[in-house]
Amino acid sequence: MAAYTLKVRRFQPESGDGPYWETFDVELDPTLSVLDGLLQAKDRDDGSLAVRCSCRAAICGSCGVKINGQSALACKTQIGEAKEIANRRDGGSEPIVVEPMGNMPVIKDLVTDMESTHWTKIRRVTPWLLPEGDPPEREYIVPPESMIDITQSMACIQCGACVSSCLSMEADPDFIGPAALAKAYRFVGDPRDAETEERLHDLANDPHGIYDCTHCFSCIDACPKGVAPMDQIMRLRRKATAGYEIDDHNNGMRHEHAFVKIIESKGTLDESLLLQESFAPGLKGKLAPRPGAIKGLIESIPTAIRGLRSGKMRSLPKLIPGIHPKLPGDAQDNVRRIYAHAEDHSVELNLYIRGEEAEEDAPVPEAEAVPAAAIEPEPDEGGG
Repeated sequence: MAAYTLKVRRFQPESGDGPYWETFDVELDPTLSVLDGLLQAKDRDDGSLAVRCSCRAAICGSCGVKINGQSALACKTQIGEAKEIANRRDGGSEPIVVEPMGNMPVIKDLVTDMESTHWTKIRRVTPWLLPEGDPPEREYIVPPESMIDITQSMACIQCGACVSSCLSMEADPDFIGPAALAKAYRFVGDPRDAETEERLHDLANDPHGIYDCTHCFSCIDACPKGVAPMDQIMRLRRKATAGYEIDDHNNGMRHEHAFVKIIESKGTLDESLLLQESFAPGLKGKLAPRPGAIKGLIESIPTAIRGLRSGKMRSLPKLIPGIHPKLPGDAQDNVRRIYAHAEDHSVELNLYIRGEEAEEDAPVPEAEAVPAAAIEPEPDEGGG
């Protein structure tokens, strides 16, 4: 047994006071969880401490909180490891800090209102199949290998950790969010669904949809099940642009094409061309810009100014088209070869699945597909 101090952010709405901090001293084996510590404090010190939990096995997703500033499941986080992280701050005297999840209203103490944020956004993406035609007599049957692509998004337990840590949602509360968009890909990638293009049009043209994600990776770090919501958002984008060529109102497809074109031709990003190629691509776009192109460029001026102030655009010559540092030697040719290879081998790997390891020294035929039977989900760390 070891002694730990939990510093819990509390909020008692019935008192009429604002949030405050309270510390609890608990004694637990280091391999037990932060949730065990909270329940011990509730049992021994203050029965009014509100914490949501159910399975205690990282399956139900009920006990999502922030631990030392990071969104996580309290039942999956060992209290000994949480203390080690807290100790890194000043050598050992800091308590384990536990707070309610972010980006959601707090009901009481560590219990947040997931209905008003998380579940409302989940319903926004129509989280059910929309098949075509009359239903079959029994069930829809598809080859198992056709479902491999969505196994990662299907692993979501709706804990809300990704929503809690999402910086885009913090800046724009109307952002559909990582959990809902990961759920959207679960149906966009399902071969039984007949509304794929309509779903993608909806999410691509929504100003708070798939192009509102800023690639901060916070949701990937927070997810306890390896769903990697940001990866699912990128898949939605690729399907919208490469798969259906949806020219959205958010300029997402043109921005993506401009980014790719500039890197392919110059090796590094030419900031002076990115906005131009995004809103007015090519010579024709610049000579006869679309009605929204000029407006879009003018509205982007504050972004360019912030780039100059922050140092992202370090010098004035970078703003002048054509004046951009070139890669040394034959580096640009190597970049083009990488692009050509990517175009010829457009294979996307689902990080949630793996093939069985081949026998040592056994020859592997080139470009041979892994049999569907050899692909299986990663074991659930929660033991469920």
